[in-house]
Amino acid sequence: MSLAIGALAIAGLPRCVAQPGDGQAGGAAALLSPDPARLPVEAVALEPVVEGLNRPWGVAWLPNGDLLITERPGRLRVVRAGVLDPEPVHGVAPVADVAANQLFASSQGGLLDIALHPRFAQNRWVYFSYAHGSREANGTRVARARFDGRALSDWQVIFTVNRDKSGGQHFGSRLLWLPDDTLLVSIGDGGNPPVSLDGAWIRLQAQNPASHLGKLIRIQDDGSIPSDNPFVGQAGTDPAVWSLGHRNIQGLAYDPVHRRVWATEHGSRGGDELNLIRPGANHGWPVVSHSLEYSSGDSVAPTSSAPGFVDPSRVWMDTIAPSGLALLPGEAVPPWRGNLFAGGLVAGGVQRLQLDADGAVIAESVIPIGARVRDVRQGPDGALYVLTDEEQGRLLRVRPTGL
Repeated sequence: MSLAIGALAIAGLPRCVAQPGDGQAGGAAALLSPDPARLPVEAVALEPVVEGLNRPWGVAWLPNGDLLITERPGRLRVVRAGVLDPEPVHGVAPVADVAANQLFASSQGGLLDIALHPRFAQNRWVYFSYAHGSREANGTRVARARFDGRALSDWQVIFTVNRDKSGGQHFGSRLLWLPDDTLLVSIGDGGNPPVSLDGAWIRLQAQNPASHLGKLIRIQDDGSIPSDNPFVGQAGTDPAVWSLGHRNIQGLAYDPVHRRVWATEHGSRGGDELNLIRPGANHGWPVVSHSLEYSSGDSVAPTSSAPGFVDPSRVWMDTIAPSGLALLPGEAVPPWRGNLFAGGLVAGGVQRLQLDADGAVIAESVIPIGARVRDVRQGPDGALYVLTDEEQGRLLRVRPTGL
C-alpha cells in the first residue's frame, strides 16, 4: 500500500473522498470558506452551565450527569448536580512537578483532553492527554486512571510520542473513541520554524511515517496497537499511525450515521482545515497546503492539491484557529441535525457546517460566542455545548433561538 494514500476500511469506516468546490457560502460543495462578513449569523441562546473555570480544555459527562473538566494549568474539576466543586480532583500531579513524570504546562501544553472509556460504568477508566517533559524535551502522552467519584487512582501512561521536541507548540491531543473501542489520538507536528529536528524543520516530521509527530494515532484501550492499523508490518513506519500529514488537529468527531471521522486542524497564517479522515491516507502537511509562512507571508507548500494526497473538505483562509468539533446526529435540535460544529479560538465562535450525503460542505454559518472556543461537544441530552478558553472559562449550552 502506498504511504501517500492508503484505502483501508478500518473499524467499519468506508472509503471517503473530500469534494473540493468553488468557495460559495452554501448550496453547492465548497472548498474555501468565504469572507467571514458574508456568512450568515445564527440567532442563538447561550445558557451558562458552569462558570469559574481556569483555561478549560476538555469535558466529559459521567453516567449520572456530573461532569469532569480539564483545566490546562493541570487541574481536573468535577461538577456535581450543576455545582462546580471548589477543590480539584486529586490524583493529577501539580503542573510545576515536571520531575514527577506528569505535566509540562507551558504555552500550549498542560492537561489537555479527557474521554471516558466506553465501558466506564464497569471499569471506571478515564483517559487524559497531556504535555509531558521540559521546555527542552517534551511531547504528548496519554494516560488513564480510575475515578471513584472523588479521586483518581492507578494512573497509567499508555502512550508516549516517540520523538521529543522543544518549545511549547503543537501538542494536538484530541481523543476520540471509535465504535470498536479503539482510541484515536491527535499529535501535532511539533511546532513552527525555527523549531527543528534531525537537521530540518520539525514540521516535516508530519511526512515521516516512522514518527508520531503530525499524525492521528490509533491504539487499544490499554495502549497496545490494533493489528488492523494501516501500517502494521510495513518497514520504515510506526504501527500506531492511522493517518499522516497533519499540522495540529484539535477537533475530532465521529459520524455514527455515515461511519466517518472528521477532524479540524490549525493552519499557518490561514489554511485552517476540515478533513474527512481516511485511514492510511496522507493529508498533505506541509508539502501540500493552503497555509502561509508566519515570517514572510509566502506559501508554505508549492501546491495546495496534488495526486496522492487527500484534499480538505473546507479551508479557512481567514484564520478561525479550530479547536473542538461536534456532530449532532439526533433529533434533540432538529434544525441542526447532521451538521458539524467547529469551534474557533481566534474566531470567537462556532462554525456551523451543513453537509450533503457525500460529506461535502454545502453551507456555512456562524454561531457567535464572544470568547475563544476551546471545545465543542454534544451532551447526553443531545444538545450542543461549548467550552470557552478564558481565565474565567465557562461551559455553555447553545440552542437556536425559539427552541
